Amino acid sequence: MPGFSSTSEFREVMDRAFRLMSTDPEMGPKLRDARVPQRFEFPDLDAVVNITYDDSGAEQNLRWEWSNEVDWEPKVTMTMSSEVANRYFQGKENVPLALAKRRIKSSGDIKSALKLIPITKPVFALYREMLERDYPHLVV
Repeated sequence: MPGFSSTSEFREVMDRAFRLMSTDPEMGPKLRDARVPQRFEFPDLDAVVNITYDDSGAEQNLRWEWSNEVDWEPKVTMTMSSEVANRYFQGKENVPLALAKRRIKSSGDIKSALKLIPITKPVFALYREMLERDYPHLVV
């Protein structure tokens, strides 16, 4: 099974994925306007990222920090392995099924998070293109 070579590679790839969504002219504004701050925990890498909307008017529609210490409260927390996250961004992980099978654990306002899934679908092709070009060992 393909996997990240290190925590720093995981963060680099996820930063690029978040940037793809944040700056996309379709996804970015919709994600910002949804106003659903989220926390993602990746226990296999001892990593956490908090993501929220960015109203600054700059190029980014989202902002994120790889930290427990942020100045916003998440509406939902999702816990998953880095492998599940990689599969999700390639369109290979069905979130409702993963929740049912406990591959993804969640707390908080899960309904708000599920409403974001259709908005983020365009990232699957963009993410996969990026992997094929720059990280072929991660393609599933």
